[in-house]
Amino acid sequence: MRHPRFGDPIRVAFVGQETYFAQCALHEPTPTHPPLRPRFFDFRAGVGHDAGALRDALEDWGAHVVVVFRPEIIEPGAFHGLRAATLGFVTEPLKRTGGDEHPDLDWRESELALTDASNFDRIVAFDPHVAGTADRHAPIWRSLPLPVDDRIYAPVVPSAPKPRILFIGYSTDHRERFLINAKHEYDVLHYAHGLHGAELREVFTSTDVALNLHGEPYPSFENRVLLHLAAGHLVISEPLDPTHGLEAGIDFLEIRRPDELMTLLYQLTRRPESFERVRHRGRAKADDYRASRMWPRVIGDLLADLRAFGSDRAAGAGAAPA
Repeated sequence: MRHPRFGDPIRVAFVGQETYFAQCALHEPTPTHPPLRPRFFDFRAGVGHDAGALRDALEDWGAHVVVVFRPEIIEPGAFHGLRAATLGFVTEPLKRTGGDEHPDLDWRESELALTDASNFDRIVAFDPHVAGTADRHAPIWRSLPLPVDDRIYAPVVPSAPKPRILFIGYSTDHRERFLINAKHEYDVLHYAHGLHGAELREVFTSTDVALNLHGEPYPSFENRVLLHLAAGHLVISEPLDPTHGLEAGIDFLEIRRPDELMTLLYQLTRRPESFERVRHRGRAKADDYRASRMWPRVIGDLLADLRAFGSDRAAGAGAAPA
């Protein structure tokens, strides 16, 4: 495995679909010792994205650590011989032991089952409740939420007299149950196909209230919650599970039914300053999830774990940068 020279930065490659995951990666070197020097490689499964060419590009750049968002996008065996520590980050909800059954979960489980564990030294997931399901897919090393790009962070500012309300996410029957009346009664801006980069940050600066609704009626934790909190928005969300330390009624407002959403929006349109303390508490809590704070810890733990316990990954695993 490739080792950085003493005093040199650890080169960390982030791999995934830029539209969705650039907002979870590092983009500037960290002041840590040793520092992390990041680079994002836009990659997705499908035509025009060859995992072999990706491996060659990672080698040419001299990556010491490679983080892949949605590890199932890497073809079986594609990372064999790659001289870097590899970490797969599972970003989708999965079935839980003794948990809810849903066709959507069956599909996501079948996608993750395509992951070639021999491509990765370790795999992490945002949901700790799937840790006991290694018999169905690659074993999960640890659980943590997706970090937030430092560029997303902004101070809490007073709400506009007419609060600007935003929802980002594709439409489902479950979501439309909550949104249909809200869209008729209030000016809810809905981006169904996601936002990224400068456009995301521009929309965030003109947002006061953010909605978070599960795609289907089963427990989950969407990374957009932390993105909105980091941007200083008041977040209204269905119950989060896991919570990753966020407290309903303190860091965000929780709803369980469409009429509860309508009640909150009614209150906010008449008293926009309502729940300002919640906005400030949520923004403060989001600081724990800055990419510049989380990734150095995760990368450091990964390398220490590899030094202590090695890896079963084919060709090139078992050692870690000193």
